[in-house]
Formats: sequence, C-alpha cells, structure tokens
Amino acid sequence: MSDARLFNARVRRVSLAMILAMSALMGLSVWQYCWAEITPPTALERRVTQMVTTLMKGQHLSRRPLNDEISQRGFKLFLEGLDPLKVYFYQSDIDEFKQFEKQLDDLLLENNTSFANLVFQRFLQRVDERVAVIDELLQQEFDLTRDEEMITDPDLLQYPRTEAEARERWRQRIEYDLLVLKTSKSDKDKTKEPQSPAEAEQAAREKLSKRYHNFARRMKQFDNDELLEMYLSAITSSYDPHTTYMSPSSLENFRIALQLNLEGIGAQLQDQDGKTIVARVVPGGAADKQGKLKKDDQIISVGEGAAGEMVDVVGMKLNDVVKLVRGTAGTIVRLGVIPAGSNESVTYEITRAKIDLEEEAAHGEVFEVGIKADGSPMKLGVLDLPSFYQDMQAAQDGSRNFRSATADVRRILEDFKTQGVDAVVLDLRRNGGGSLVEAVDMTGLFIDEGPVVQVKGFNNRVEVHSDETPGTAWDGPLVVVTSKLSASASEILAGAIQDYQRGLVVGDEATHGKGTVQSLRYLGEIIGGPYPPNLGALKITVQQFFRPSGESTQKRGVLSDIVLPSITNYMDIGESDLDYAIEFHKVPKTDFPPVQLVTTDLINRLRTESEQRVSQSEDFAKLLKRIELYRQRKERKTVTLNEQKFLEEGKESDAEREERERLEEELTGDHKIKRDFYLDEVLMITRDYVNALTQNTLAKAN
Repeated sequence: MSDARLFNARVRRVSLAMILAMSALMGLSVWQYCWAEITPPTALERRVTQMVTTLMKGQHLSRRPLNDEISQRGFKLFLEGLDPLKVYFYQSDIDEFKQFEKQLDDLLLENNTSFANLVFQRFLQRVDERVAVIDELLQQEFDLTRDEEMITDPDLLQYPRTEAEARERWRQRIEYDLLVLKTSKSDKDKTKEPQSPAEAEQAAREKLSKRYHNFARRMKQFDNDELLEMYLSAITSSYDPHTTYMSPSSLENFRIALQLNLEGIGAQLQDQDGKTIVARVVPGGAADKQGKLKKDDQIISVGEGAAGEMVDVVGMKLNDVVKLVRGTAGTIVRLGVIPAGSNESVTYEITRAKIDLEEEAAHGEVFEVGIKADGSPMKLGVLDLPSFYQDMQAAQDGSRNFRSATADVRRILEDFKTQGVDAVVLDLRRNGGGSLVEAVDMTGLFIDEGPVVQVKGFNNRVEVHSDETPGTAWDGPLVVVTSKLSASASEILAGAIQDYQRGLVVGDEATHGKGTVQSLRYLGEIIGGPYPPNLGALKITVQQFFRPSGESTQKRGVLSDIVLPSITNYMDIGESDLDYAIEFHKVPKTDFPPVQLVTTDLINRLRTESEQRVSQSEDFAKLLKRIELYRQRKERKTVTLNEQKFLEEGKESDAEREERERLEEELTGDHKIKRDFYLDEVLMITRDYVNALTQNTLAKAN
C-alpha cells in the first residue's frame, strides 16, 4: 500500500468521538469538521449522487421530499444492511453515527456520500476485531450441556456495549454455528468416509474459521461502486422497497436477466471459502459443449486469448472473476482448473459463445389426466413462465424478431393446440415479474381486446393499457397457478384473468402484493453524447398499477379462487412485510366485457371437490404437518444451545429443512416441469373445470 493510501486509510478510521469533541471546541458543525477529515467522494460519485437525488425529487411516485424522515429511514436501512444481526458494531458506534441520522438528506443535497465511507471503514475495523475473537473462541472448549438459549430476533437485541458483551454474543453464535454444522449433512459430506466425533468437531471448527475469514476478505474487496450502490439504495429504498440504484455491473447483470442471453462460457460460479467454484454448467453453453469443465471444479486462473497471461484468481472477488471469464462470442478464454476430487491443475481452452438461458424461458409440457366422455384421454398443457422477459436492447433498436416472453408463450400455445390440449395451466408460482409491456401483451393472448391494467403516476392521471390486438392465441379453459412469490407483472395478468372471469386462479391465498411500476433511468444517457458511459441506473417507482376492476394489488395481491396448502403462504415474503411499502389505493373501474367462463357457483363446487381430495392425500397431510412445524418455529424468538435439546429439535425440523431446500431448488435449480402431488392436484382441478364447462355447454345446447 502506498503512503498516500495508507494515510487515507488511517484518516478514515479517526474516532468520531474525537471529531465531535474537536468540532464542538472549534464551533464547527459535526459534519463540516468530519468531512474535512474523511476522504471525500470522487467527482464521478458526486455526479451519480446528484443525478439520483434529482430523479428522486422529480419523478418518484410519492413526490416525497428528501427530508429528515428519509434521512432517518436511510440511516436505519444502511446500518441494517451492514450488520443485520447486530454482532459487529458497538452501541457506541451507533451512538456516534446517530449524530448524522437527520443530516444525510442535507449531505446528499450537497452530493456528499462520505457518511457511507465513514461507517464502512468502522465496519471493516469491527469485522477484523470480531474475526480475531472468533479465532480465539474456536480454540476453546464449549459447554453444550447448559440450558441456554440464544435470541434470534434482531429486534429484541441491542448492540453490544462492551468488548466483553461482544465476545459473549459471539460465543453464543459460534456454539450455534457448531451445532448446525454438526447436525447438517450436505451431499458432499455423505460421500466422505465417516468421521469420529472429534474429527467432525475439528472439521466444523475449521469450516467456521474459513467462513468468517472469507467474509472479512469479501468485505475488504468491496469497491467504491458497490458501497455507493448500497448507500444510495438505502436512501432510495426509504421511499419504497423497489426503488434502487444499480451500479454499472449490477445494471449489466440486470440486462442479461431480462434478455435471457449472455456471451461467455456458460457456467455459473460461486465463492466458496475464497475459492471460485463451478456451481453449474449451463446446458448447451460453450463449456457444456467443450465437455471438460464440471460442477464443483475450482477455477484458479484465467487467461485471455490463446496466449494471454494467466491471472491468478484465488481469493479474488467473484464479480471480478466473472468479468474475466465473460467475453465476446468467438473469443478464447483459458481457465486454470483443479477438477473436483483432484489436487492437480489443468488448463482448459474454451471458445466463448452466445448463451441462451433457455431454462429461464417459458416452456411447456402436455400431461394426460383422466378420460373424456368420448373415451379419449384428456390432455392438459402446463406452461411454466419464470418471468416476463424481453430483450430490451433489441426492442429499442427496432428489431422485429426480438426475444420476448409473449412470443415464446404464443409459440407454445400453438404447439399445445397442435397436440389437441383441452385446457392450459399457466404456472406463475416462481414468477417475480418483469416487463409491463410483456404482461399486457401476454394477457392479450387469452382475451379478445380490452383493458388489461390501469396505471397512475404522481400527477394522479390514470392511464389504461389495453390489449388492442383482435383475437386470442388460446380461448379454451385456463388455470393460472400463483404463489406468494408471484409478483408485479404476474399479478397484472392474474388480476386481469380473474376480473374478466376468463379463468381460475389457484395457489397460495394471495400473490406477493407488488402493485407498483418501476422504470429504468440510465444515468449515462442523462449526460448524453454519442457514446454515453455506463454509470449504472436508477430503478425508480413511477406508477402504481390497478386491475381493470379498479382494485390495486399493492400489499394485498390477487386472491386465489381455490387455495392449496403451501409453506410459502406463511413466509414473510410479501409486499406488506417490506419496510416503507406504498399503501393500497383504488381507482374507478374500467369498461370491459366479462368472458364469464368462471362463476361463483362453479368456484365453490371446484373448491369443495379439491378440499375433499386434499384432505384424503397423504402427501398433503405431510405438507400440512411441515407447515404447522414451520409456523411454530417461526414464532420462536430464541434457539437452544443445549446440544441434546438441539439434536431433538433438529430431528423435528428435518422436514422443515427439506421443505426449505425444496423451495430453494424450485427457485434456483433445474426448472423442468415436474409432476408432483401439488401439480397433480392442480391438474385435477383443471380436469374438473373442463368437465364442468363441457357439461354447462351441453346443458345450454339442450
């Protein structure tokens, strides 16, 4: 480290208590003196801050001013983001920072973000101190026979006031971590030779040491862009939880997610104790076609081209490794790799290619469920839609054949019709939203013209977004499956389908409840020029959306016609669980013609039949037990540190853990449509729905 950098690092760690005392003697305000001693933000950081605050004042839906209340909210969110469990900062740190609790708005109006730097440097100092304590604690013996409990709810905790309190807090946490490691087995652990209790204990201690040292390493690799993103997002999220600043790298990842393609080798990487590990090789990607890189391989170096220097990436921040591996299609990247289960390194040469993330795209499958009146099998088409994606860049460039969710779903529906399906099941259970345009266009595949969603901005003017294309891609029976994870664009479609009485909504009691619209403001484009720089973007809430009926989904969601048991129904993952969510509102109803494919009597009949099947299902009975266990454990604010009790409770919570792992697999793993007991019940409901509509049609004909 250079002398200048060393000096700056030392200056940043000047005690705020000393600053307060000196500023009082000199007659200066706290922040005037403090910022004189703290390295100021760069010109670029000031420019970004100025653009973000200007956009927030002029374009956010709430029209809320940047004032002391926002300052207090941002102060809270920033500190919670760094230390959510209150295990790093001292109470004295928080007391010192509180001098700025109502001044962040004034500082931001001067484009000054030095508070973030001040707090983060103190955080790094505390992390180093805690890691030293952790190392000491891991060398000692623990008494796990005591009847002791650790508080797990941060709201019930105070920050430690002394070094002894901090040490005691960490003693409890280490004991808890050791108990968790000793009672949980990963797939890798299951393939190893059985260990003695002493060996298992030592392995757990070593793993914990690596975990916290790795956390400290990652924190020290935090760059200015990441810190600015975290700090500005704490401020913007004080207006509502969906308004955030995205740094240049976050914006790039966001674009990739929406357009469903990237250029690279087609491998998902993860940081594992300071090592870059291959978490997954994307099917059909360059690495998959090359055939050598495998899951759990470790990447130790990356070289550009056939002869470029190999850069050592051991201990490097994961985002930086990803940047080295990514590149333009057709170019070569060389990877130094230690294959899983080996100690010797090899070099793989892979030609980058454009990778379509097909597993994140819409896909469908046809299932046969029962027999129709004519003796032929009933065919039900299940269409899984992970998001309302769109290649925004290609759309902006005027391309006529850009990738979009609506185009993919239309193609699948045509295929379903070719196969002669009797009904369509649209699965939105893991769909967190996406493009508003796509939500409107896709709803238009199922209705014949008419309003889909109403939006209202800060000027209180209501604008109606309608399907203006005559005809439908599918006019038969439709069932939309939702969960508490279904949000935003998913709720627009589900709400419109329900308002039009076009189809059934089945799933959790309600969807997520996100009834707001965000817009991306590219900061580089504000500067202008032929080649605007990537300065990131502000994702800002500019409108609230409303169903054709005038009801908002905000904080309430779309209520299911038929509710099925699900653990997500009881998780605190809805909009109403988020800090500073915008409130529910209504607007006048629009004029639209109901399709009347769903009636109250029909819903009641189908609901009764479903409840009877669920009550007789062994699989749903097991799920209901897991749900009840989850609810009981969720209400607890403490966890035992007595090993015997912990093991007993661990046996009881195995089902809960399995359910959590299953949910995680659904969200991040292989997204093939899998026919399980839950989907079977959805298909049974759909079958009954088709039969009911058929009987109704025959009755009318007679």
